[in-house]
Parts: sequence; structure tokens; C-alpha cells
Amino acid sequence: MAQRLPRCSIFCLLLSLVLMGASMAASHSSGGDKDYRIAPEDVLSVSVFDEPDLSVEEARVSVNGTISLPLIGPIHVAGMTTRQVAAKIRELLADGYLKNPRVGVSVVEYRFVYVSGAVKQPGGYNYQDGLTVQRAIVLAGGLDERASEDKITITHEGDEDHPVRVDMNDLVRPGDVIHVGESFF
Repeated sequence: MAQRLPRCSIFCLLLSLVLMGASMAASHSSGGDKDYRIAPEDVLSVSVFDEPDLSVEEARVSVNGTISLPLIGPIHVAGMTTRQVAAKIRELLADGYLKNPRVGVSVVEYRFVYVSGAVKQPGGYNYQDGLTVQRAIVLAGGLDERASEDKITITHEGDEDHPVRVDMNDLVRPGDVIHVGESFF
């Protein structure tokens, strides 16, 4: 014979499941990488639940680090995480516009990764999750005949004075500059 749970236990279980689902949805809508810092040229999606006129599918971060949203205008977002941006938008919308705004922010398009030096097509390329030095070089057409795999460096955005020697399997971040040096022989 199956044992019945008291109503309180069932209610508590259901409430826990609802809260867990809401928490997972909030973390998903705020972007996969909670530590990722937004910078100029990133493209964000801003969703305001039940307010399609206040949502923006694509908002490119300007060179001065801002995006512009309906009602609240320009907002400085550079250097913030998607969660921080969502919280800031929530706060601004709650200040006289909406009673309890629910906001989700995600990065739709990351800023470029740049590949220079001894590659066939140097230039800027779209960052993709899991991008390695090798894959970035492939995007740049591959190594040219003068390239040296032992002379590949990455300069991370914000640390331009300190290029770091890397291997082909090292991960790349948005805004990185990969430089492939030449061999002498």
C-alpha cells in the first residue's frame, strides 16, 4: 500500500520545484558565462517579461560602453556581467515604469577575435564558445608558409603590454589578439 504524503509536504515539494525552475530560467536567460564582462562591440539581447515593447533583440554596445533601451535611454554596461546589467535594468524600470519587472540579458554576439602575422587572411573573426588558437587560425585561412608554430602569442584585451606565448589548444577569449610569428628558415 502506497504511503500518502501530508498536504504540507506536497505543497512544499511543489513550491521547491517551481522555485528551482525559476532559478534555472533566470540563470539561463542571463547568459551562460556568469563571469563574462561585457565590452564595446558585444551585442546583447534584453528581454522584459510580458513587455515586448521594452525588449530589444539586438543592442550593440557602443564604443563608450552603452546600450540604449526604450523608456530608459542609454545605460552604461561595459565591464558588467549579464546578471549585473539585468539587475540595473530591473532597477531603472522599477523606478516609475513597472511594478515588478523581470529582465533577462544575454550576449547574442561576442566582439571579434583578431588574428595577425603569418596567416593567410589576417583580420577580425567572430568569437565562438570553445574557440581555441588553432580554430582561430583556421578561421584566418590557416598558417602561411613563413609561419612558426613556436612563435604564437595572445594579447588579452586590457593587458596589451603583456603578450603570452600559447599552444594551439589554448582557449581564446573575445577581444583577444593572436599573433603568429615567422620562422627564419
